[in-house]
Amino acid sequence: MSRKRIFEIIEVAEEDDRLSAVYDSCMLLCILLSLIPLVFKETTPFLNGLDKACVVIFIADYLLRWSTADYKYESASPLSFVRYPFSFMALVDLVSILPSLTVLNSGFKVLRVLRMFRALRVFRVLKALRYSRSLRIIGNVLRRSKESLLAVGTLAVGYILISALIIFNAEPDSFNNFFEAVYWSTVLLTTVGFGDITPVTTIGRSIAICSSLFGIAIVALPSGIITAGYMKELEEQRAAEEKVRAEHPERSDAAPHYLNRFRLRTLGGRQEKTNTDKEEL
Repeated sequence: MSRKRIFEIIEVAEEDDRLSAVYDSCMLLCILLSLIPLVFKETTPFLNGLDKACVVIFIADYLLRWSTADYKYESASPLSFVRYPFSFMALVDLVSILPSLTVLNSGFKVLRVLRMFRALRVFRVLKALRYSRSLRIIGNVLRRSKESLLAVGTLAVGYILISALIIFNAEPDSFNNFFEAVYWSTVLLTTVGFGDITPVTTIGRSIAICSSLFGIAIVALPSGIITAGYMKELEEQRAAEEKVRAEHPERSDAAPHYLNRFRLRTLGGRQEKTNTDKEEL
């Protein structure tokens, strides 16, 4: 089997690629199974065996993706293989694998320290991002809206620090240190209100009221940004699919498939066309 065919299989399936669809389904099942040992405090031979089998599959998937990195980045340069381990999904794969290496072989004694990071295996759920169309859309929205979200995040941090500074000086007896004031301000921003730290004076409660009102407004901003970006992304995809249907009315039911195929390029940067494409075009 050629490396190109391997790349087509391990990437998200197209509509007519059943083998790739089966691979995606198996990987999703493996991701879910790998999370089962995390819900138990005690380990058993069955859970160890399950974790061992899943991590072997994850390692194989990681190596296959690394070996076909030149097709992913559409470049024949060796730098593609250097670039891939530092991509977001590759880092997610690596972080989800490392804490389980000592399960495979007791010879990895140096890596036993990673057992304290057992919780990092929960990052395996992020591996499902590449198999879900909706999650990929949300990822695109977050990337496009990163500047707006960063501005809102900066505003939220500023609000927390200023609110904490005001309440800390208005009610010094209610807070042992400034960190407790920051904790109180953060809880107030998220409108959770645990009630373990509360202002007792009229001034302190007035500050809490004003902070709550501003906090609601700040929390609502990211929701509006993400929702607007999500709708825009859906509209762009719908427009692209309609364009493909207009250009190829005889295959209007397979617009997403055409979109994926037309985006493929050769390693030299030229558009790749199969024999079927030539006949249809």
